[in-house]
Amino acid sequence: MSPTRPRSALLAAIATATLSFSLTLSLPAQQQPTDPLQVALRDAGQLDTHGRTSEARIAFQRLIDSAATPAAKAAAQRGLAMSYAFDGDCANTVKYEDMVIAYWKTREREEPQNAFYQQGEMANEAARVCIDVGELVTADKYYRLGNELGLNEPAPYTHPRILWDYRLRHALGRLAARRGDAAEAKRQIEAARRALDAADSAMKSQQERFFPYLVGYVALYTNDVKTAETELTKAVGMKGNERDPFMYLLLAMTSEKLGQQEKAKTLYQKAYELATAHNPPAAFARPFARKKLGLTSDLP
Repeated sequence: MSPTRPRSALLAAIATATLSFSLTLSLPAQQQPTDPLQVALRDAGQLDTHGRTSEARIAFQRLIDSAATPAAKAAAQRGLAMSYAFDGDCANTVKYEDMVIAYWKTREREEPQNAFYQQGEMANEAARVCIDVGELVTADKYYRLGNELGLNEPAPYTHPRILWDYRLRHALGRLAARRGDAAEAKRQIEAARRALDAADSAMKSQQERFFPYLVGYVALYTNDVKTAETELTKAVGMKGNERDPFMYLLLAMTSEKLGQQEKAKTLYQKAYELATAHNPPAAFARPFARKKLGLTSDLP
């Protein structure tokens, strides 16, 4: 798949742009994007998933430079942020996510509920990339920023305010674990549990599947490997998690620590095969699993 397109095709692609795009690469043919910009974004993102990140960034930069609307430019900037994430580049991911946040600030008057939510989402997206590569100070900053921005949403609220509390506690628990502070991680797990139990049934149903992931993550990074195995096995078995490559990757890491080398290899393969989206879980899981499996770029 070529990372370049004729300039006229790029301009045509951008003409119908919106920021609400998905770069998932494993959809059935009938669900693949048909909008020209989304096709161009998908094609560039596919280069990242196959290890050709320098080519992907050229393609994303062309889309940015040729953008006919602010929304189209922000969409391409978000794609470029994720492209840097595939190389574990926290600083450049943050740089371009900040640009997307700036776009959503211009939308506060026209669509306040969505604009503030998207600002929070983009900050959290940057934080997720940074924590995964061990840039904990930046991750902490952006998780807190995401919470602050999301809570600026004016009434009538279209996103539960307690959702932001749950997400922040979830993040702070993982950060504490990465710092080796098991006591603080436990406090944040308990706070996350309280937030989840206080939520309405819809939110609780949607977010429950992320709780054993939190407990397992904390256990893995605080060397309680048997608990990590139990909780992460539970996590990957929950509805909605069955195609999350990051959870399989964590379970593979756990199996490796337990000396279960064949099981770990199978799980790394699963994580690799599932990591076909252009998002933070895939951006970490795909290169990590590729290295564990001894693979190289799998596009000609």
